[in-house]
Amino acid sequence: MELWDAINRRRSIRKYKDRPVEEGKLNRVLEAGRLAPSAGNRQEWKYVVVRDAAVRRQLIEAANGQQFVGEAPVCLVCCAVDGEHVMSCGQASYPIDVAISVDHMTLAAVEEGLGTCWIGAFKEPAVKKLLGIPEKVRVVALLPLGYPDAEPRPRQRKPLTEIVLWERWQG
Repeated sequence: MELWDAINRRRSIRKYKDRPVEEGKLNRVLEAGRLAPSAGNRQEWKYVVVRDAAVRRQLIEAANGQQFVGEAPVCLVCCAVDGEHVMSCGQASYPIDVAISVDHMTLAAVEEGLGTCWIGAFKEPAVKKLLGIPEKVRVVALLPLGYPDAEPRPRQRKPLTEIVLWERWQG
């Protein structure tokens, strides 16, 4: 698959088939995350791969009742092990680094015929408690992963003319 095909086909999937994700496909998705760039090459991410159905069901409550988090055959809990590093621009690096990694995984999932849905609406303390994640580690995103059982239509996107400014801020 071409990169542009994956970018155009990626959708937020909220309905999954009751079909396990093959180990090879899962590993290629994780490998895509591993290969992502990070500030200072810190690679501060770790992923908790949750396949156990009972644990996934418990993640539903931590994810504010979003049922599909537990219905997907895999849920990747995407974490940052160092929440203290600040880049010279003043931004904390961990949310950006993990976000880039998650984005790589969402596109790799499309190439593998899988679907994902980036989840930022969750209770971090509940996820940490459920999975035994240390206090100093930050949970940045949940990423349900599986075979789509529906194909949502594309969402409207703003045209480039509304989001691109040339040379200087205008307006």
